[in-house]
Amino acid sequence: MSEVAAKDPPERVEWPTLAVAALIYGGFGLATWYYHALPWWLVLPLGGYLVAWHGSLQHEAVHGHPTPWARVNEALVFPSLWLWLPFRLYRESHLAHHRDEVLTDPARDPESFYVAPEAWDRLGPLGRAYFWTANTLAGRLSIEPARCVWLLFAEQARRLVRGDTASLVPWLLHLAGSALVLLWALWVCGIPLVDYLAFFAYPGISLTLLRSFLEHQARPQVGERSALVEAGWPLALMFLNNNLHALHHAEPGLAWYKLPARYRGRREALLAQNGGYRYGGYLEIAARHLLRPKEHPRHPLGAAGARSLQVP
Repeated sequence: MSEVAAKDPPERVEWPTLAVAALIYGGFGLATWYYHALPWWLVLPLGGYLVAWHGSLQHEAVHGHPTPWARVNEALVFPSLWLWLPFRLYRESHLAHHRDEVLTDPARDPESFYVAPEAWDRLGPLGRAYFWTANTLAGRLSIEPARCVWLLFAEQARRLVRGDTASLVPWLLHLAGSALVLLWALWVCGIPLVDYLAFFAYPGISLTLLRSFLEHQARPQVGERSALVEAGWPLALMFLNNNLHALHHAEPGLAWYKLPARYRGRREALLAQNGGYRYGGYLEIAARHLLRPKEHPRHPLGAAGARSLQVP
């Protein structure tokens, strides 16, 4: 297991996280079972919330929670509600992202949304317009999920064509987990595939990208690259407090339910360390950047080469 994941593994079962897992799967089961009886305007936020919440649960499993046993943690998130990213690929990519010295570098940080300088120079007007749009909150939520899915699938297809089968087992496990979800949603609950994608999977990825929209910025000082978003409980719960991202990078092994108290105790020190890179909540972020780009898409620190696999 990576040092990041094993830095502070739980010594016993963490029941709050298991309770969250029960709520996610129970809520998902009810939302899909009663799908045809619910209005679309209720299913859309509910489905997106539950799928994004499950993505946050996966993040906990990546970092070695909620049990001391990695296989049990992986089994807990085996059903892929968003049908998108194989858990083992996510684990590998996310733990690589936790090398703070390369944070935001599009050549070395697999979760960077910046464009490498030389790649930006090669872009035409349409390409640059796309990235400017994706750097608004509206663009990140609406069009960037499709690009993330496309980049992942295209990169994995290229690897297979080259004869690289290292990702085969993660994909087979992912297909089994996705098949389990689709068997329930499509066959048992009678939800059309297009509806499941539109009301559950896509908005779930979109809400995950809401969290990652401003959580990192390119700065020479490593400590100033991670944000603190003091979100209200509905979104903080959905993100399992990962909105306190600078704290998560400082203590990646800390369980989600311990983060708020630790943040209260370390708030001033964290704000001093990250240069005051803080937002009062996601409404503040929307007010500033719904239609206004948050910054230039081009990476400002001279990163060399763009990485094709990007995950939130």
